Amino acid sequence: MLSFETPRLLLRDVGMTDVPAIHVLHTLPETDQYNTMGIPADISVTHDLVATWRTAQVQVPRTSFIMAMILKDRQRFAGLIGMNLAVPKKQSAEVWYKLHKDHWRRGYTSEALERMLQFAFETLALHRVEAGCAIGNAGSISVLEKAGMLREGHRRKVLPIGGEWVDCYEYALLEEDFFARKNRKL
Repeated sequence: MLSFETPRLLLRDVGMTDVPAIHVLHTLPETDQYNTMGIPADISVTHDLVATWRTAQVQVPRTSFIMAMILKDRQRFAGLIGMNLAVPKKQSAEVWYKLHKDHWRRGYTSEALERMLQFAFETLALHRVEAGCAIGNAGSISVLEKAGMLREGHRRKVLPIGGEWVDCYEYALLEEDFFARKNRKL
């Protein structure tokens, strides 16, 4: 089982015991507002999704990293962060995250994203990490920009959210940007 620590979080591979908490997360209207998945019909849908993620954890080579965000001080599930690798030749990945509304605006997602970016560039030696978000998702925009990701584009009506097509901002961070930013912090 893969896991990382940050000052306040444990990031670890999702497990089947996380299904109830993930189901709650996926059924909240607040977290569904900018989510392309939609609200699952029942917990069996969430169970099947987590089972798929678990299967991906043992693939060789591993190309999917879906991790639970656990608050270390309370040992409580707070959300998810994921990274899916592109084909090896591209040396790139896409990151995504979803945090329970009770934990918004506390810096947890930024902390988790920083650690995933460190893993992407320092361990996996990726060249580029990308992310996208609905243009109305101010919280996600803030998280991506705080992590040093640059807005590279605006895609029109690409995200199916709530029965409508929504515009998306595209963000990316290159390895040289990550290491330059890291060196400035030292």
